Amino acid sequence: MKLRSTSHYGFSSIIPKFFHHHLQCRGIVKVRLKWVKNRSLDHIIDTETDLKAACLLKDAIKRSSGGFLASNSIANWQKLLGLTIPVLRFMRRYPTLFDEFPHPKYPSLPCFRLTDTALMLHSQEESIHQTNEPDTAERLCKVLMMMKTRMVPLQSLSPLKWDLGLPDDYHKTLIPKYPDHFRVIKASNGLPCLKLGEWREEFAVSALQESNERGDGGEYREFKRGKSALAFPMSFPRGYGAQKKVKAWMEEFQKLPYISPYEDSRQIDPNSELMEKRVVGVLHEFLSLTIHKKTKRNYLRSLSEELNLPYKFTRIFTRYPGIFYLSLKCKTTTVAIKEGYRRGKLATPHPIARIREKYNYVMRTGLLYRGKGINMMPKEDVLLDDGENTTEQEESAEEEPNIDDECSKGETSEEDLDSDED
Repeated sequence: MKLRSTSHYGFSSIIPKFFHHHLQCRGIVKVRLKWVKNRSLDHIIDTETDLKAACLLKDAIKRSSGGFLASNSIANWQKLLGLTIPVLRFMRRYPTLFDEFPHPKYPSLPCFRLTDTALMLHSQEESIHQTNEPDTAERLCKVLMMMKTRMVPLQSLSPLKWDLGLPDDYHKTLIPKYPDHFRVIKASNGLPCLKLGEWREEFAVSALQESNERGDGGEYREFKRGKSALAFPMSFPRGYGAQKKVKAWMEEFQKLPYISPYEDSRQIDPNSELMEKRVVGVLHEFLSLTIHKKTKRNYLRSLSEELNLPYKFTRIFTRYPGIFYLSLKCKTTTVAIKEGYRRGKLATPHPIARIREKYNYVMRTGLLYRGKGINMMPKEDVLLDDGENTTEQEESAEEEPNIDDECSKGETSEEDLDSDED
């Protein structure tokens, strides 16, 4: 059966008009939940922070005219790369990716170029980007289709290149190939923006709708007829699922109509439960479009107005711990959808995620061979799909949560997690 977007059916076909006021204004007994650490997801975020930094440095070396970077040119990149240690120390940690040598003119100045292994991986990565270009273009279109103005400033999109799986030079290699999909324009404030070329109805289907269509098609058919709501997959921390208050709250929340993130939401009361479920849907869809099913909170904040998110949208992540996880690892705030992971790994890894796992394998091997000579590591190893053989991590035990009515003064970390500081 061919998927069709909810915008085709229209908002009024999903919710009968005489129910609009009732559904938007009825009260749901909400519960205040204490934030619970997930050690498994924290470990993934910690590991991929180093992986992302290494890949960004690799791209910077490839962009450089001389094919290397001097240590003095990258000394102040630590915060930009999200590292907790100096960049020079970081690059020396991974000799299987970065080859250190003295500057040709200034012997006391350390420089770094890519090893043969890193160059081979980069060649594989470029091939994967080319093969998956249609998929990348579709996901980028979907991001633009969720925006109110159907466009995004390039400066807001640039930090998301890694998360969205865009090639480093996507503005030169990807955008020009799809003139019907994208246009680069100047906004009224003078900033260059990437604008949607034309609305593509076949793309206006969310990940939640697709998963329901692949599963029990009956529920999705009922949803399209306006007779049912789509439920978000939930995986609660230990202790939440058995709580009657949480169970009752989530059952009421799931019964609310599902509003597609590609649907016009201007007619929904911004203070209603229906709008809250719409916000959950937008965040769920955006994270579903990312390669690793996660991103930094600040990246979402830069798009919050275009996505029609409330100012303190971070509270959504802590209020729905069965859907999202909010991590405070690596001195920043990262948000993820829990259904994207299973037993400590991506549930459905994208080809780009698989090649990144090879980089991660080379980095781990570099730690083992550091100081013993990188030539000890056979290059053939990186041709293997190590990600398939990695030992699965079990979900770590989590703290028992505290639960309270929203109107009470029970313990919560919501305010701390909603801080603007990352």
